[in-house]
Amino acid sequence: MTSVGEEMHALVERMYPLCRSITGDGVRATLDIVGEHVPLTRHEVPTGTQVLDWTVPQEWNIRDAYVADATGARVVDFAASSLHVLGYSVPVSARMPLAELKQHLHTLPEHPTWVPYRTSYYKPEWGFCLAQETLDALPDGEYEVVVDSTLADGHLSYAEHVVPGRVPDEVLVSCHVCHPSLANDNLAGIAVATFLARELAEREPYYTYRFVYAPGTIGAITWLARNRERVGRVKHGLVLACAGDPGNVTYKRSRRGDAEIDRVLRHVLTASQRPHKIREFTPYGYDERQYCSPGFDLAVGSLTRTPYAGYPEYHTSADDLDFVSPAAMADTLAVCREAFAVLDRNRRYLNLSPYGEPQLGRRGLYDALGGRSDTKETQMAMLWVLNLSDGEHDLIDVAERSGLPFATVADAADALAAAGLLKA
Repeated sequence: MTSVGEEMHALVERMYPLCRSITGDGVRATLDIVGEHVPLTRHEVPTGTQVLDWTVPQEWNIRDAYVADATGARVVDFAASSLHVLGYSVPVSARMPLAELKQHLHTLPEHPTWVPYRTSYYKPEWGFCLAQETLDALPDGEYEVVVDSTLADGHLSYAEHVVPGRVPDEVLVSCHVCHPSLANDNLAGIAVATFLARELAEREPYYTYRFVYAPGTIGAITWLARNRERVGRVKHGLVLACAGDPGNVTYKRSRRGDAEIDRVLRHVLTASQRPHKIREFTPYGYDERQYCSPGFDLAVGSLTRTPYAGYPEYHTSADDLDFVSPAAMADTLAVCREAFAVLDRNRRYLNLSPYGEPQLGRRGLYDALGGRSDTKETQMAMLWVLNLSDGEHDLIDVAERSGLPFATVADAADALAAAGLLKA
């Protein structure tokens, strides 16, 4: 896991300098990098396309931007960090006094050395973000202001990667690709999703796993609009974000609150004895609020470490490469791996010999367990599975009621089904 964590951190480091937004070449360049790790199907949706109650906006691209003082020195420079420019800034080339310029400057007075992340997606505006200490040091005088950007008809870009399963029912894994140089929100989520996709492809999962890399809000809405007729295939889902910070894992339930994915994450986090939090659904946060909108009501939860806006570094330059760690990303990946291993094996069974306890010895079931170090545990698991296989309880119920490991319970169910005592 140490090695995998370092690989994911290296991927975050590669994507970090790129200027991403809800559209534009920064998103495409990010998808190019992800595409080196997993094959992607790319989608380009034209400006003006109606997507549910929204419209795909004009595409934004930027080449350069700066504020220069009277000597020509750049006191705010897009080349130093993509956070320095208000996202979706319209083009500008002007000279103005500091008093006028200040109307377009954004800072964080409470954190004077940090640069905030700000956007103006749907209102024509321009601006710069800078450290409060930089602003405080600016003398009165005239400044040159340049934003070399374009806002024109183009496309919204998103991509999908599908890991085929044994059944067409899908698990949706979604992450947003619209934030600029913010390592935790959401480059760590992109990295975890990508390495999770690679791992799932190696184990031939039961479900089909669909990974969606899309801009936040408008991207998820676009995906839903374009997949409205087939979205019923999505039986479970997870939105990944804030996957690399030092906080404990947090799971936010789906709108349903008791969906199978909710029960799986609760079980896995509790059984693993990791410090964790489980939060109830709220219609605010990441794209789970789109997937869980009442018209779709998909069983999609959200997995983070510290949730959105829950740490001081959120949406600031302090969310940098040092803020995320290989160990934290590896742990988030491990939670996903454990959760999907349970999800793939969780079933409801019907005991085909429910009147009294069936004779296990004559079916060779005890002999088949002779070489296991957990023989007694597995025998108990068989008895619990037989007793609770009434078509109403699933294997998570069995594991939680018996106190036995889920994998032991699932192995017992497999053995009993092979012996003709259970049917799914």
